Amino acid sequence: MKTTFLLFFMMLFCLCFSQEKKILLSEFSVEKTDATQFIGVDKFGFLYYTKYNVFIKKKESQIFEYKNLSFGKIEKADIQNPLKIVLFYKNFNTIVTLDNQLNEIQKVNFSDKTQQIVVEATGMASQNRFWIFNTLTQKIGLYDYLNNDFVEITQAFQGNLKYYQTTFNDFQWIDEQLNWFDCSVFGKIANLGKVPEFDKIELIDQNYLIFLKENNLFIKDLKTQTIQMIKKGDKTIESFFYNEKNLVIFTNQQIINYKIILP
Repeated sequence: MKTTFLLFFMMLFCLCFSQEKKILLSEFSVEKTDATQFIGVDKFGFLYYTKYNVFIKKKESQIFEYKNLSFGKIEKADIQNPLKIVLFYKNFNTIVTLDNQLNEIQKVNFSDKTQQIVVEATGMASQNRFWIFNTLTQKIGLYDYLNNDFVEITQAFQGNLKYYQTTFNDFQWIDEQLNWFDCSVFGKIANLGKVPEFDKIELIDQNYLIFLKENNLFIKDLKTQTIQMIKKGDKTIESFFYNEKNLVIFTNQQIINYKIILP
């Protein structure tokens, strides 16, 4: 009897322990929008988006705008430092930086440089530098925008970037074979494994990634390699943004804010 009870207890423990930990998602606000592209939310609660190539920063009644319509489409916006925002105009090979009121600080046209640089990907790096992926050499480098100096820090690699994401200290990218890599500011490259097929993706940290596939939103636990659906797309999901336990989903008419609790 004692042995039977012990076996039953062990089986029950294993069953409970192995059950998938659920992600808790709760909606707390909805805002109507006429934005054409949602960028994200900063740590002060300002929304960033574009409307017909006008870059907009908004919080309640505070609205700031930056217009440079001659440059056309904004390919990428980096808002990790709200005091120095980076806009990338790919068609003009140009980066523009803005202050926290969206006044223009600096404009860097790489087509004017003596060193041949065609920017495919960029973002703010540490120590007054931009991350640059130079499509002419297929190398990642760092551009010092104070001293007008560009140094490539990796060897050339094959293939195209399917997705990329930057922090001050890392340039991360996913190639067309869904391999995920990380490059440090010292040029050290690490292979972080494979990611699932996706339509859109955000790399949260070394533990989780969120991705959109066929209008459904999923989260992958990189430690357990498990995938959970966290939002079924009852409305068309244009994009999403994660920041400090907040998940923002952008549809063609609404910005929906959720609290998300990860295990």
